[in-house]
Amino acid sequence: MPPQLPPRSCDTFVALPPAAAGGRVVFGKNSDRPADEVQEVVHFPAATHPAGAALECTYISIAQAERTHAVVLSRPAWLWGAEMGANEHGVCIGNEAVWGKDDVRAGEALLGMDLVRLGLERADTAEKALSVIIDLLEKYGQGGNCMESQMTFAYHNSFLIADRKEAWVLETSGKYWAAEKVEGGVRNISNQFSITTKIDREHPELKEYAKSNGWWDGEKEFDFAATYSYVDTARMTKTRSRYCEGYKLLNRHKGSITSEIMMEILRDKESGINMEGGFMTTGSMVSVLPQQPNLPCIHFFTGTPDPARSVFKPFIFVPDIPQLLKTSSPTFGHDDPVKKQPRFQSKPDRRHELYKKHESAAVVMETNQGKGKELLKEIKELEKQKISQMESVLQNGCLDVNQVVNLFSQCVEEELKIYS
Repeated sequence: MPPQLPPRSCDTFVALPPAAAGGRVVFGKNSDRPADEVQEVVHFPAATHPAGAALECTYISIAQAERTHAVVLSRPAWLWGAEMGANEHGVCIGNEAVWGKDDVRAGEALLGMDLVRLGLERADTAEKALSVIIDLLEKYGQGGNCMESQMTFAYHNSFLIADRKEAWVLETSGKYWAAEKVEGGVRNISNQFSITTKIDREHPELKEYAKSNGWWDGEKEFDFAATYSYVDTARMTKTRSRYCEGYKLLNRHKGSITSEIMMEILRDKESGINMEGGFMTTGSMVSVLPQQPNLPCIHFFTGTPDPARSVFKPFIFVPDIPQLLKTSSPTFGHDDPVKKQPRFQSKPDRRHELYKKHESAAVVMETNQGKGKELLKEIKELEKQKISQMESVLQNGCLDVNQVVNLFSQCVEEELKIYS
C-alpha cells in the first residue's frame, strides 16, 4: 500500500447577522493543499442536459442532473470538483478533510471536492445543497486519492454551506453524517469534527452504528464529535488548534465582520490559518451575501497561493460571462495522467498565466526588499479599490451589467500589469 500523508486540512468560516456587518452573510475559506499544486478559478454557465446523460467526475461517472446552475469555482487544476465556490443563487460551499474512528474507505468514489461542485450545480439554497450532498453520498460514497501523487491522501469530509439567509455544517464519516443549522452569529470548520449535541439532521443509522461499534452507550446525550472522533470536545475551543484559533478570530470581530475582516482572518499567519510549508494556502475565497434579493452576491477569489501577498478579485454572476482565461489551467484531455491507469505516473505543468506571473512576483518579494515592498503596496491598493467599488454597488444597488461581465478578468489584467 502506498504511504499515507499525515492529516492536513484547511479552514472555512461564516458570519451571519448580527455578527456580520450591514445585515449581510460573509463567507470565507482558505484552501490548504500541497505547496506545488496549482489552484485555478473557473466559471461554468448554467446548462441543460439530455435525459439519461452521464457526468464524469474526478474518478467515477454518475447520472447528470437535467439542469445545472452557473458556478464559479476555485479548484486544484487536476480534478473535476472544487475546494470552494459559489453559484448564481448565492450558495457558497467549502470543504475540509476530517479523520475519525471510522477508517477512510479504500477505492475510488466521489471526492469531497466533487461533492462541493455537485452541491453548487444542483441546489439554489444552502439546505437543498446539503440534501444533494447527502443523497449523492448515500448513492455513490466518498473516497479516492485527494492529491495528484502516487502517495495516498484520503479523508472523510466536512462542509460549510451558506446562502443569503442561513448556513449549514455537514460532517461525514464514511456514509454516516450529522448536520447543524447556523442561523446567526459565527461558525467555522477546520480539520476536526465540530458538531457536538446540536444536530438538526442526521443519517438515520448514525446512532445505531456508533452503538454497534461500542462508541456510544445509548444512554448519555449523543455528541457527534465526541462519538465519531478522538477529539476531547470539552477542550475544542480552548486548545491551540487551527479550529480554536479560527473560532477566536471570528469572535474577536463579532458584530463588525465585513469582507475585509474576513480577508484579514484568512491572511493570519500566527494562527496557522494562512498556512506555510509543504502544505500551504494555495487559494482563498471570500463572499458577501446581502439578504436583500435585489442586491448581487459578490465573490472574491485569489487564484494564487498565500493570501497575504495575493489580490482578492471580485466576481458577480451576470449572463454571458466569458471564460476566465488567465486563471484557467491548460487541459490535457484523455492524455492527462490523472485519467490514465495507473494514475499519477507523471505530473504536467498546470500553471495558468496569473499563477506564473504571481510566482515570479513572489520571488521578488522574498529576495528584493525594496521592490517587493512596492509590489505588495500596489496589489493592496488594487484590492482596496475593488472592495470600495463593490461596497458602492451594494450601497447603491446599481449594477452596470456590461462592466460586470468582465469584472474578474479585468481585475486579473490589472494585477498582471503590476507584476510585469
